[in-house]
Amino acid sequence: MVKKGSSLYVKLALILSLLVSLLAGCGTPNVKENYPLESVNREGNSTSYVYRAAGEKVPEVAADIIAEREPDQKSPVNDDHMFLVYGKEYYHLQKDPKKPEDTLIEVDSEQYVKNNYDSSFLQGYLAASIIGSLFDTFGGHGSYRGYSSKDTYKPKQDYHAPTKDDKKAAPPLTVEKKGSITRRGGSGSSGGSSYDGSSGSGSRGSITRNKDGSGSSSGSYSSPKKSITKPKTRSGSGGITRRKR
Repeated sequence: MVKKGSSLYVKLALILSLLVSLLAGCGTPNVKENYPLESVNREGNSTSYVYRAAGEKVPEVAADIIAEREPDQKSPVNDDHMFLVYGKEYYHLQKDPKKPEDTLIEVDSEQYVKNNYDSSFLQGYLAASIIGSLFDTFGGHGSYRGYSSKDTYKPKQDYHAPTKDDKKAAPPLTVEKKGSITRRGGSGSSGGSSYDGSSGSGSRGSITRNKDGSGSSSGSYSSPKKSITKPKTRSGSGGITRRKR
């Protein structure tokens, strides 16, 4: 009976481990905040949070985030701009023009993208189906092209330094520095994407989806240790007897 019970317990533990692994692949990157929050733009359900990855290039940061959670959609590798789409959150990774060695990570809600972005700019990074679902027309609802160019292409609301409440509400970005990312078409190419601006380079590309539509995960588990049964005492007799096995 003890062996059968232990075997059932092990099977249940394995099933729970598999379920946890599957659930871990859903949603957005969310473990602990690993980059400092630099700027915030919030109005109702239209939100934009900007983090700074000091001393890291755009493809490196993208690889780290992808390693934590596989996005629903991702744009080709580019040194200036990359987009990762997680449900209704849009991660816009940008090279900081004032500090080219840093990457700005802008996490925008779907409503923020609808309200502010220029759809013609997004055509270089997002699939036409996504852009069509965001905008009624391809003209877009604003001229915004990301935080790195906010002084030229202004959003409808101004950014401000994060308050305590902003930091509590901000979606945390989490990485473990274990990802890798490669360029398409060889090491010297731009990966097929383009930056819609004066300082950009490369040819226009389109966003890609994994064939299976999901990420992969790996891990290990071990069988739980067999519990030791405490000796049972008889009431009033003072003697100690062990359970029969």
